[in-house]
Amino acid sequence: MNEQNDEQLMAEVAHGNLDMLQILFNRHHRHVYNFLFKMTGDKMLSEDLTQDVFYKVIKYKTTYNNGSFISWLFTIARNSLKTHFTRNKEVHGDLESVTYRIGEEDRTEDYSHLHKALQQLEASDREVVILNRFQGIRYQELAEIMETTPGAVKTKMSRALKKLKTIYLQTI
Repeated sequence: MNEQNDEQLMAEVAHGNLDMLQILFNRHHRHVYNFLFKMTGDKMLSEDLTQDVFYKVIKYKTTYNNGSFISWLFTIARNSLKTHFTRNKEVHGDLESVTYRIGEEDRTEDYSHLHKALQQLEASDREVVILNRFQGIRYQELAEIMETTPGAVKTKMSRALKKLKTIYLQTI
């Protein structure tokens, strides 16, 4: 197994060693997919967008500036999601109005109260909760992804969690 960290691997990819991308893909594709699935609720769309994210990692490899790979990766994932919904407004509606969608094949599954509450949050609140609590991305990295300060992210998270708690308690 490769002992290099993500930033070292991405630096090699940026310099043309595309074999290292396989290691990064193996480490992170599931996290990217889970984020996208929790944002959209659509398995096929999430798979397509995950592929698009890693395609963009290759396409824009020279723009990687040796910062946090996770921040850079999830910035690409967020932008891919926004681009998809911007281009497909007729099909999906506006991104802010998108709720945790449940695909046809999943409608019979029993979703937990937490996921039901999570789907009722605004997209921006749901996104910060998913990235921090489900994907384990720290406030500093979230600040980079969202182009804001760690303090602003912490405040947003606190407010989002209060909203989530209120919604959750109403669904029990």
